Amino acid sequence: MRLRFVPVFLGLAMLLAVPISLPAEAAIRVIVNDVPITDYDISQRSRLITLTQRKSASVAKRQAKEELIDDQIKLAEAERVGVDIDQSTIDNAYNNIARNVKMSPAQLSKALRSGGVKPETLKARLKAQLAWNQVLQRKFRGKIEVHESDIIAALKKTDESDRQKSIEYDLKRIIVVVPKNSSGGFKSKRKRESNQIRSKFDGCDAAGALLGQYSEVVVQPIGRRLETELPANMRDEINELTPGKLTKPSTTPVGFEMIAICGKREIASDIAVRTELENELRAKEGESQSRRFLNEVRRRATIIHR
Repeated sequence: MRLRFVPVFLGLAMLLAVPISLPAEAAIRVIVNDVPITDYDISQRSRLITLTQRKSASVAKRQAKEELIDDQIKLAEAERVGVDIDQSTIDNAYNNIARNVKMSPAQLSKALRSGGVKPETLKARLKAQLAWNQVLQRKFRGKIEVHESDIIAALKKTDESDRQKSIEYDLKRIIVVVPKNSSGGFKSKRKRESNQIRSKFDGCDAAGALLGQYSEVVVQPIGRRLETELPANMRDEINELTPGKLTKPSTTPVGFEMIAICGKREIASDIAVRTELENELRAKEGESQSRRFLNEVRRRATIIHR
């Protein structure tokens, strides 16, 4: 924490002679690689944990302190290997959380503030998570292996009927383009147009006439994808839609994006459940490697408790 002094000559001698006391909430509790963690930081993270994980205040406070230490360690390692997370990436992650809980970003911010949490507290956590994910991708890309014997063992524990079928979708991406430096009013207009397109959309074959009524709308084929190949948040929404419909508009760096379900079919194959099990096993192994690597980086860090 840096204190800035205004060079007012008459008061300088007194400032130097009198000890400066920090507010209680600004008291430094931990220093991680020269970065201070204050009581205020711990209080904010603790409230976020209580709000999102329903933990007691005492448990949340202990967890908050350790999370903040880990976050600084992750950010320091990210900086060391050249990983930089820009604000737009953080904002997109924040917007995705809002969408997943069926809120707008503004509504999510309001809900956080009503619980005594500044939106910046969640964004700070997201930045550390995003940075660490990129660090792990660089370090372990292609190195997380799952043995076939483990997949077979997991398959044997699943229900027989689940192993006999897979759901396959035929998808297209509909993008309502919003230039990077557009005004808030223009973004709102494009959001309304996205919702209009969604409400009127009635199948991929007839989409040309509808989309032609709007400027700068891009259609990109995604192709056939198994249900298990879709991101979890997208999968849930797509599963609820019938062919010929669009997902809700989501904010991306290039505009508002919707996914069109052009087709859906059930195929006789265990590939879906096999893929899901393999992804779960790979995720568990990835979490294990992440914990080991974090402990390794933590041992190299300078952590001072006060």
